[in-house]
Amino acid sequence: MRKYLQIATDRLSWIAEGDGPTVVLLHGFGEDGSIWEEQFHCLKEHYKVLIPDLRGSGHSSNCTAPQSIEQMAQDLSAILDTENIQNCSIMGHSMGGYIALDFAERFPDRMDALGLIHSTAFADSAEKKQLRNRAIEFIQNNGSAAFFKTAIPNLFALSYQELHPEKTEQLLQQSTQFRDEVVIAYYKAMINRPDRSNVLRNSKYPVLMFIGAADKAVAPDDALLQASFPDICQVELIEGIAHMGMWEAVNQLNESLLNFLKLTYDPERTNTSEAKK
Repeated sequence: MRKYLQIATDRLSWIAEGDGPTVVLLHGFGEDGSIWEEQFHCLKEHYKVLIPDLRGSGHSSNCTAPQSIEQMAQDLSAILDTENIQNCSIMGHSMGGYIALDFAERFPDRMDALGLIHSTAFADSAEKKQLRNRAIEFIQNNGSAAFFKTAIPNLFALSYQELHPEKTEQLLQQSTQFRDEVVIAYYKAMINRPDRSNVLRNSKYPVLMFIGAADKAVAPDDALLQASFPDICQVELIEGIAHMGMWEAVNQLNESLLNFLKLTYDPERTNTSEAKK
């Protein structure tokens, strides 16, 4: 069921369906909530699944551009309050993971579990910031449509691109929804976010790290290092995929999420070998 929340002149949108403990799925940069379609159908049979469209994306596309990662985390808090949800597990893809980490830092008592799906707690390196600033300059000169046309294919492993060219095209079509100023605002928000490694080190809840071995956006070695920070961490390193496990590895991601959430909400049903530090 699609819902809406008016905040000043902005109208945030999300879908919520299912019963049980709440699982939030946060999409990443250049996407909207529909990126989670396969995970939504899998999880809603067991949990209440809540999928926001971040401000500037999807059904929240008419919102003003986000000012920061922190603002988008506050948006999530407002949505959860509207739904009368106190506690939840949050799974964030890429930029969605940055938002999940900010939320977890601000509201640790509301967290049941945290999942970083092709995401990182590290701040951008100087090199990464330079690449993002170059992208901003490119968008200012050429527009976001031209930018996504060059950037989106790099999110997928080459073998997946060759087998499923229609999926690359699908994501390209989705990217046409974005206003240039929103794409630039997302980049600035990511550049300015701090390191949040301590969120993982201080977590009192389980953490999932889902990693693509061929990911060019989040270095697998960095993600594996961060997997050692929490007391309880389920680590999934998937060969042959890059940054888009929601599509590249549907079965593996769905199974990982189900196992991880069993660990969170019904640990007696979960083999302890699935949780490792």
